[in-house]
Amino acid sequence: MDHFLYRDGALFAEDVPVAEIAAAVGTPFYVYSTATLLRHFRLFDEALEGMEHLVCFAMKAASNQAILKTLAQAGAGMDVVSEGEYLRARAAGVPGERIVFSGVGKTAREIRTALEGGIRQFNVESEPEMEVLNAVALSLGTVAPITIRVNPDVDAKTHAKIATGKSENKFGIPIARAREVYAMAGAMEGIDVIGIDVHIGSQLTDLAPFEAAFTKVAELTEVLRADGHDIRRLDLGGGLGIPYSHSNQAPPLPTDFGALIKRTVGHLGCEIEIEPGRLIAGNAGLMVSQVIYVKSGEGRDFLILDGAMNDLIRPAMYDAHHDIVPVIEPAPGTEERPYDIVGPVCESGDTFAKQRMMPPLAAGDLVAFRSAGAYGAVMSSEYNTRPLIPEVLVKDDQFAVIRRRPTFDEMINRDTIPEWL
Repeated sequence: MDHFLYRDGALFAEDVPVAEIAAAVGTPFYVYSTATLLRHFRLFDEALEGMEHLVCFAMKAASNQAILKTLAQAGAGMDVVSEGEYLRARAAGVPGERIVFSGVGKTAREIRTALEGGIRQFNVESEPEMEVLNAVALSLGTVAPITIRVNPDVDAKTHAKIATGKSENKFGIPIARAREVYAMAGAMEGIDVIGIDVHIGSQLTDLAPFEAAFTKVAELTEVLRADGHDIRRLDLGGGLGIPYSHSNQAPPLPTDFGALIKRTVGHLGCEIEIEPGRLIAGNAGLMVSQVIYVKSGEGRDFLILDGAMNDLIRPAMYDAHHDIVPVIEPAPGTEERPYDIVGPVCESGDTFAKQRMMPPLAAGDLVAFRSAGAYGAVMSSEYNTRPLIPEVLVKDDQFAVIRRRPTFDEMINRDTIPEWL
């Protein structure tokens, strides 16, 4: 569910007409709904009711500070994967004890920053990382709380580029080596082993892979406890998918996910962490763009938009589908026609959809890309010297620009020309 609905023939973001935002900030732009963000966070929080838990928002999905602050004020923690994300979370007012540091390539500097600033735990991905973490912690006279990410060799049945739990993926240690690696961690004076971490992929639409992974984690917990480790926290990752098209079958609900967690690991008495990103932010955002030209080609028509692959790269990178709807609702019975919907970047890959059925559109018309709140703005770039597009947050009948569009002068003046030129 989201809060982007037609009223009297016009698309609204909560109680604000999308066309009104477009007139104020220009196109293209991202717009997020506070009500949708909070609703989706609370669904996860309520799904784990009765268990000690923390829902940590996976910041890589959407990292604007206004979004982070909105969720943090509702009780969310944050899952970060870089020093920049850590510092952004802290700038948004998230305390260190609610921040989990994940990622396969943490540097000594990043580890030091988090230990000095406060951290809930590090999700350790390898023995070399653990050795660096131990050394940095000892140099600071402190102890680093860790879970170790195990790779359960579970096929999540998702896109190859966002699968993380198979044996050939770069993430975590093989679950078969867990006892050996946990023994190594237990012998390190700068390390406090508190739990187990697992994450098998993104945009999962079936609970079966989760059940397989969590069952393995439950068995491992018992084994490690028998070895003398005080396993008291299980980080079960995120990855629950969203419906990118209203015609697709809906993925499992957070309530189903919560019930699965209780069924598979609830008997262990561990604190539970989950790290949803896409399901909290995905349907909470639109990208709004304007038609520049309608071009007739050889056997097909093109809608050429002012939004491009640098603004929303998911279709080019993952062949991802986004529903695209006109901001002005077509009249009942309007006959649709197929368009290739493309951007202005000089790449054939700058294509959002091929032969997509749409009502007739003309230059100047606005369209909205649904389910663009996750992995949209955070993955955008300035390719072709195109400015990063504004981000807007709506709450009830108010809206605010939470990241403005930079000027061309600001972009160009970041370059430094050597004195010999």
